[in-house]
Amino acid sequence: MPVEVKMADLIRLNLVDPFEAEHEEPKQIAKRLSKEGLIDHFNFKNSIFTLARRSSGDCQFLDAKDRHCTVYANRPSTCRTHPQVGPKPGFCPYGHIDIKAV
Repeated sequence: MPVEVKMADLIRLNLVDPFEAEHEEPKQIAKRLSKEGLIDHFNFKNSIFTLARRSSGDCQFLDAKDRHCTVYANRPSTCRTHPQVGPKPGFCPYGHIDIKAV
């Protein structure tokens, strides 16, 4: 599931320095983050960055072993409001599936 973030989220995640955010164009920041493999995409129109994911599709900040967020205290706004906000409020496609019901 792609995670879209804004500049404030990148600062909170310590991926961007506040000084850099204030003095650099978002396009330049996106170029640097893309080279470092931290983002997959940058929407120039809305200044929204899409965080890079692992080949499995998991968020780069999700611990592969225990499935917990490794940056929970600093997680992006998108994660803070999920699943309350989105195409289907209250629905998480990665929630527990009852195998008996399938």
